[in-house]
Amino acid sequence: MPSLTANDLKTKGVAAIESVLADHPEAIVSVRGKDRFVVMEIAQYHYLRECELDAALAETRSDVAAGRFVKESAEAHVQRVKKSA
Repeated sequence: MPSLTANDLKTKGVAAIESVLADHPEAIVSVRGKDRFVVMEIAQYHYLRECELDAALAETRSDVAAGRFVKESAEAHVQRVKKSA
């Protein structure tokens, strides 16, 4: 994954980000030689969030199909959670 330095951002601003993102979906921003942040276009961010939600839905469907769930009232759920805390 390509990287930018904090100094690049200070001197070139958003143009530095746009330049890197023209060829790559994400870029790492390093501060004092350490990777600290990732920047991406908002469309890429939305795509990744959608993938995350799809994975959670698939996991939930798998749990339901395997019987790994509890069917109970809200009150019973609160009591069970309090006991396990």
